Amino acid sequence: KGSPVCGNPDGQTDQKRRKLDKSIGHPDLKKEIGKRIKNIRENMKMTKEEFAKHIGISGQYLGLVEHGKNYLSIEKLKILCDFTNLSADYILFGRDKDIITDTKNILSEFSENQIEVGCDMLKKLALFIK
Repeated sequence: KGSPVCGNPDGQTDQKRRKLDKSIGHPDLKKEIGKRIKNIRENMKMTKEEFAKHIGISGQYLGLVEHGKNYLSIEKLKILCDFTNLSADYILFGRDKDIITDTKNILSEFSENQIEVGCDMLKKLALFIK
């Protein structure tokens, strides 16, 4: 085992960290995630220290994450998702697909009759495509 990584809140060893770095793949992924996390924090109008405290890391470590130099553990990502009420899919990949909520919001703008007609058309389209 290597020595714990400086600033690593989870106490992972250098060897484990390098192995995880390789598994992440795309070199810009950490930067993209960091930018999203920074945008989330700024939209919440919080300092690094305030935001980091809610996640359970230091402000300095959050700075490394926001600049793509490091990343959050799965445990810290879960805390971040709960705290911000955002999905891990959004934080990690920029995708926010809450299909049920989106569908309800869209359908709320239509009458029951319009929804029935739309469903009938979709069924016919599905049969046509088959």
